[in-house]
This record gives sequence, structure tokens and C-alpha cells, in this order.
Amino acid sequence: MFAVIKTGGKQYRVAANDTITIATLEGEAGSAVTFGDVLLFTDGDATQVGAPLLSGITVTGEIVGHGRDKKVIAFKKRRRQNSRRKRGHRQHHTVVRITEISAGGKSSKASERKAKAPKAEPAAAEA
Repeated sequence: MFAVIKTGGKQYRVAANDTITIATLEGEAGSAVTFGDVLLFTDGDATQVGAPLLSGITVTGEIVGHGRDKKVIAFKKRRRQNSRRKRGHRQHHTVVRITEISAGGKSSKASERKAKAPKAEPAAAEA
């Protein structure tokens, strides 16, 4: 079960227990956040596509923390003029862990999502 949500002018494909980095949101670490702008939802059997949004489907997450991205350097130079400008910028972001996707009567919680089982190694032939 996954959904496509829209926040901060971008779209993200999310499932229960996913961690995403999005534009800055208000709130303390550990507080809950709800995304209501759901563009697409699928539960494995059927897929619903909004035109443009779906109603009755919400995605709930928990704020893990806030941070800043890597520095982006904006360098401008005019040759032979002894003129140059160097500016740096670090964008603020929020890390969110998706806890639940609920659609009407169905819901997918992070605790219900199964982790992949480790592959069993074949038995070594003893000589």
C-alpha cells in the first residue's frame, strides 16, 4: 500500500514506515503531521488516481527532526573585469517518518508493514 502526496510544491511516493526529506514544516521533533493532498493511492488490488486530489485519504507522519542541506555555491564572474561574486546557500528541510496511510476503512500502519526476511544461506557441503 502506497500513496503519492504533494507538499512544498513537490510530489513524494510514500508507504508506511518510509522516511522522507521535505521542505521545512512547523512543529517540534516527535509531533504528528497530516498530509491531506493525496494525488494517488493504491492498496495492491486497486489504484485510485485523483483529479487532481483524492478525498477521504490521509497520510500521517511524525517529524523526526529539522536540518539543513549541503551548501550550494552561486559563483558569478565577469572575465577581464576583476569582478566576481561568490554566494552560498543552505536550504532548510524537515525529516518525516510516515506512520500511517488511511483510506476509508483500510489503513496501513508502520508496525504492520513487514520487514524483508534475510535470505537463508544454502547449506555448505562438508567434505
